[in-house]
Amino acid sequence: MGIALAALLAIFAGAHVAIAIGLVGLGPRRAGLGPRRAGRKRMLRRALLGLFVPPLAPWWGWEAGLRVPTIVWGAALALYAVGVAITGR
Repeated sequence: MGIALAALLAIFAGAHVAIAIGLVGLGPRRAGLGPRRAGRKRMLRRALLGLFVPPLAPWWGWEAGLRVPTIVWGAALALYAVGVAITGR
């Protein structure tokens, strides 16, 4: 079970970083944030803040259209929590 938990934690971390990178890489118009200059700064702020405050990353990722990494993030977190609860660690 330890290997499965480690794999789930790695998937969760990878999805989290993918969301942060995706937020930086999105154009402001694609993310629906308005003018290009203000939108780029806002996306960078969201990416940095989301990287260090985990619940914000999937929230903003979903808003920006990063559906797949956000779903992977949530599924990995849920499965990891179930695995930890089962093993009692």
